[in-house]
Amino acid sequence: MGTGKGKGRRLPLLPLRGLLVYPSMVLHLDVGRDKSVRALERAMVEDHRILLCSQSEVNIEEPSREDIYKVGTIAKVRQMLKLPNGTIRVLVEGETRAEVQGYLDNEEFYEVLAKELPEEVTDDPAVNALMRSVLNQFEHYISLSKKVTPETYAAVSDIDEPGRLADVITSHLTLKIKDKQDILETIDVSARLEKLLDLLNNEREVLELEKQISQRVKKQMEKTQKEYYLREQMKAIQKELGEKEGRAGEAEELRSRLEEAGVPDSVQDKVSKEIDRLEKMPPASAEGGIVRNYIDWILSLPWSKQTEDDLSISKAEEILNDDHYGLEKPKERVLEYLAVQQLVKKLKGPILCLAGPPGVGKTSLARSIAKSLGRKFVRISLGGVRDEAEIRGHRRTYVGAMPGRIVQGMKTAGSINPVFLLDEIDKMAMDFRGDPASALLEVLDPEQNSTFSDHYIEIPFDLSHVMFVTTANAIHNIPRPLLDRMEVLYIPGYTELEKEEIGRRYLFPKQREAHGLQEGQLELADEALRLIIREYTREAGVRNLEQQLAGICRKAAKQFVSNGHEGEGAIAVDVKQVKEWLGPPKYRYGLAEQENQVGAVTGLAWTEVGGDTLVIEVTVMPGSGKLTLTGKLGDVMKESAQAAFSYIRTRADALGIDPGFHEKNDIHIHIPEGAIPKDGPSAGITMATALISALTGRYVSREVAMTGEITLRGRVLPIGGLKEKSLAAHRAGIKKVLLPKDNERDLRDIPDSVRGELTFVPVAHMDEVLEHALLPAEQEGEKEEAVNPLL
Repeated sequence: MGTGKGKGRRLPLLPLRGLLVYPSMVLHLDVGRDKSVRALERAMVEDHRILLCSQSEVNIEEPSREDIYKVGTIAKVRQMLKLPNGTIRVLVEGETRAEVQGYLDNEEFYEVLAKELPEEVTDDPAVNALMRSVLNQFEHYISLSKKVTPETYAAVSDIDEPGRLADVITSHLTLKIKDKQDILETIDVSARLEKLLDLLNNEREVLELEKQISQRVKKQMEKTQKEYYLREQMKAIQKELGEKEGRAGEAEELRSRLEEAGVPDSVQDKVSKEIDRLEKMPPASAEGGIVRNYIDWILSLPWSKQTEDDLSISKAEEILNDDHYGLEKPKERVLEYLAVQQLVKKLKGPILCLAGPPGVGKTSLARSIAKSLGRKFVRISLGGVRDEAEIRGHRRTYVGAMPGRIVQGMKTAGSINPVFLLDEIDKMAMDFRGDPASALLEVLDPEQNSTFSDHYIEIPFDLSHVMFVTTANAIHNIPRPLLDRMEVLYIPGYTELEKEEIGRRYLFPKQREAHGLQEGQLELADEALRLIIREYTREAGVRNLEQQLAGICRKAAKQFVSNGHEGEGAIAVDVKQVKEWLGPPKYRYGLAEQENQVGAVTGLAWTEVGGDTLVIEVTVMPGSGKLTLTGKLGDVMKESAQAAFSYIRTRADALGIDPGFHEKNDIHIHIPEGAIPKDGPSAGITMATALISALTGRYVSREVAMTGEITLRGRVLPIGGLKEKSLAAHRAGIKKVLLPKDNERDLRDIPDSVRGELTFVPVAHMDEVLEHALLPAEQEGEKEEAVNPLL
């Protein structure tokens, strides 16, 4: 083959995949493509020379001219051997760089004109310095890499030609074809060495990072394997000792529970540390039990478990109406909460306080709220709680320490959004052990309770999803800061009509079933139920009514069993049967006086068990002006009596009373039922009326009851609890109620059935009270034959 300096040399071309040959390299190639085999055969026919060029992409089976790099290596084919699978193995030796000038038309194989690119000989000191740097870096590379043997460095370090040194070192590096091709195409020796130095630096950094990562992974694996091995050994030893895997098995079980608990990251870290502590403790250690108990408590709390709210207003309304009769305002408030929850999606839990007398259904209403929302229900009673630790728990340093009742309730609920009832919140007390009401401030504050801190748990717990409901008989016993955090819903006592409905719909069927009787075996007449309500109970709620109905059912059950005719006919309970089974009536229905009296006036009072009537009696005796008050009266009521007395003295002439009555007579004011404490200003006008009646001898209408505070000038001031007092008046058979003018707005809260049977008279001054309460003189004459026990 000819060589032309300008034209280039005519050579067959062999494209290489994933491989690159440098000058002075000797290596074996496996050739299988038809074109490549024919190019080899042509080279063997000519002078054994062939141009080896790399493909830019390895996976191209039939490369085009654009897919083959233009700079390659002219190599001599030293040996050629056909393998059994049809491929040819050749031994080639690289001789010199060459650049493809152009492709010749040849269909059988690639044939090109190639121009040789000879090495430049140089003895520049800078090149020698570069050679040393390259050798140093290569030595460092070998120390890090496991792919190059130290013997390679010995062979390379003997090379004194800079270009060849660069080629040989590059051939030993695990570089991309693109980088190796870059070195091949760099003809200038100095530039080639600099590029190689950069590549070596990069490779060395990568290898160092790989080594660090490898060591770290290895260390971690070794630690894990070591721990696993030691744990297995410990298990084996403990098994031999009969300790049932001891602390290791216990810790393993706790770790698996921790994974499933879905606790926040901060909690997971703390519990993991406690489990590690537990694992290292001896099995007989007392502290181990304390740590185990602590871990159990944390893992049993509902950190993320949540029930889905049922926000159907119609369904909730149906549930509330089925479970309770009346109670319109509390029901309306629950439905409002559901409506807002539907619109807002995330609402801070409201804190409702259901206030009212015993037996009106406060606790059962809270249970119905949970049922209507589809939430879990949990109740704790705060009655008699004196210790702050009951709410917040004890620190773990104390023997027998436990979480407070709030956290215990959350564990019982099993979800993070239950309806939580704090029952009898007004019955808490305080002593040297702390103030539990103050500990509740954080619980019942929507701004703070997302991070409630229990002394035992020591990790903030989220209570913001909880709907708190509290109950109380008297809100004045609740500390003001605690009361401010709650929305108070008053549940008044029931009217007689409401009691009849509740007894008929709920209480009687419930007690009949509880005593094993069927609907057809026991029937209660309406008159009998009314008699029980009027003459066997006196209450704002229906708890005593349920007890009396239970007594009826017990008697009926005994009769069925004694007669031996279970299931045969029904026992019909009428008025006569009630008196026979329950005994004589306990109360007289209607406490209104049987006849008009002098010095005896019916007043209306509010108590913790609802409204009640009080008869205030006054007697006047000859004496020196001494005023006596009896009947276990509180300070406020005594002050009301003094105010009424002073008012009468200033108005004695206008009232037809001897102005010197206070010097000639002793006056005794008495309120019966002395064992019951009585206090409050609302009996002011009642005492004034009784005093005036006793001093003038005028009769008081037995059909009138009154309530109101009095001033020294005779003005009537407003009072509270008008609804409860009105119900008491209705129960007592009163016909007319005198109330302060300013309380007229409260009449809308009184049930229609009560308003229809009572006459309400708003009064602003004592003169108006006397006008309605004292009988005219002609009516008094009709009562002359009546004995006045007070005169």
